[in-house]
Amino acid sequence: MKITYLIPGSGDNYYCGNCQRDTLYVSWLKKLENIEISSIPLYLPPGEENFGDAIENEVFFGAVSLYLKEKVPLFKSMPSFVDRLLDSHALLNFAAKQAGTTNPNGLEETTLNMIRTDDTSREKEIKRLSNYIANSGGTDIIHISNALILGLAVQLKRAIQKPIVCSLQNEDDWIDAMKEPYRSKAWNLLAKEEKHIDHFIASSHYFKKIFIAKTGVDEAKITVIHSALEVENVNHRNNLAEHPSIGFFSRLNKMNGLDKLIDAYIHLRKKPEHAHLKIHLSGGYTSDEKGFIQEQIAKLKKANLENEVIVYNSFTGNQKTAFFQSIDLLCVPVRKHDAFGLYLLEAISCGVPVVQPHTGSFPEIIESTQGGTTYFPDTVEHLAEALDKALKDREALRKVGSHGKNIILKQLTPARMATAIKEVYHKVLSI
Repeated sequence: MKITYLIPGSGDNYYCGNCQRDTLYVSWLKKLENIEISSIPLYLPPGEENFGDAIENEVFFGAVSLYLKEKVPLFKSMPSFVDRLLDSHALLNFAAKQAGTTNPNGLEETTLNMIRTDDTSREKEIKRLSNYIANSGGTDIIHISNALILGLAVQLKRAIQKPIVCSLQNEDDWIDAMKEPYRSKAWNLLAKEEKHIDHFIASSHYFKKIFIAKTGVDEAKITVIHSALEVENVNHRNNLAEHPSIGFFSRLNKMNGLDKLIDAYIHLRKKPEHAHLKIHLSGGYTSDEKGFIQEQIAKLKKANLENEVIVYNSFTGNQKTAFFQSIDLLCVPVRKHDAFGLYLLEAISCGVPVVQPHTGSFPEIIESTQGGTTYFPDTVEHLAEALDKALKDREALRKVGSHGKNIILKQLTPARMATAIKEVYHKVLSI
């Protein structure tokens, strides 16, 4: 069975749960018998550190040329060699560093066009992609990373006559950040065009319900497969450090609630029992977040706490290991209602418990892993109370983290996840 997996890249400047999930899907599906998978990048090149040789080198629908064609009509008629220049890895990587790729401002029409199945402006690139797949040995199934590229996938389906499987995770983050009337148009388009998708894979029961409510898709057409994580040989520190630490592991921005955690941390530090509490931050950012991060540093300086914060320059490799070995618990108090939150599994798989708002899929994840706790309502005051309560018994925290890790090792394995995806593929091919 040959699978073509289409993966929109994020530029690798920040931690992206969707990108990590795609990495796991591809790497573990490759290990199954009778599966041959080729992953093809769209927009931006995913980093080799994540995918290695599991990703094709050529990028399709490059972000720079796609953007220019939307904004400057002249570029729509440019010869192919101009597209190739604009899609060079050097230029795409430069573009990725300039702004956040999770900000839809100015990209509303592009978003709608990528959902539309009748947009003729991408015929040349669809033909190039379909020829690339054919020359690589063809495919049995097209698997797309998210529903925001539904229109592209459907046009590709028409060109090569193969079924489509579509993963679902947090499309609402992008769409609901769009201004009206674009927001409503995007959901209406997904509701209209979902009939072209043969099957969906949702990362949580929570998001399955959200997508059904937004699009009216048949419930039987969506299979829930919890994201898993390849548990690294990373154990929480054997001996507790003299002073406790709170960790944040995600993109360092307002949407992920970094400011809320900083505010709660400043509040806790006013208590004598937390006089030596540290905070460790990892996850990366783009230029869009620099002003926001400077605001958080200013708050810490005002509270004379700027020297109590450690920021990790990398969220992979040895620095990722060092980060999780240095913290007592993880908290990413997102403002959004997250469809999964793979960063929670990142922590629990290292034996680090989590404290999260009782929103989105977090109750579902924590119930299945037993690796943490939630708080409600989602306010800075209740966050500080939850952290205060958790930090009062560090040894109990260690036990929660260890228990959660053991459950992940036994139940939320990437092998089980890959097998479940393979079953979806068989179901689609048997229709």
